[in-house]
Amino acid sequence: QVQLVESGGGSVQAGGSLRLSCAASGQTFSTLAMGWFRQAPGKERELVATIGRSASTTYYADSVKGRFTISRDNAKNTVYLQMSSLKPEDTAVYYCAGTTLRIFSSWPPPRADFGSWGQGTQVTVSS
Repeated sequence: QVQLVESGGGSVQAGGSLRLSCAASGQTFSTLAMGWFRQAPGKERELVATIGRSASTTYYADSVKGRFTISRDNAKNTVYLQMSSLKPEDTAVYYCAGTTLRIFSSWPPPRADFGSWGQGTQVTVSS
């Protein structure tokens, strides 16, 4: 079972930037496809971005496309989410997730396809 630990959350003003990190342990990181999800108060957890094992494939939700960048460093067992031009509506708890699936049940991959989750990190964007 892989363990995932997020860091880098915080409070920032609209237009600012943050970089989230997620460190993995317990399983060979390069065997995992990774994703970032977020959950705002009173809302469902939603997919933000995903990245394939070799980083050759990425997906972004329309709401963050052009502002967020997902990347990974397999040598450091870490996946990142660089967030720029942040908006108040980006305020949420951000979760890192991993999966060993090679074929997702649908596209974009649903939350249920990810078997490992971090504890979450709070991102607050003020106007």
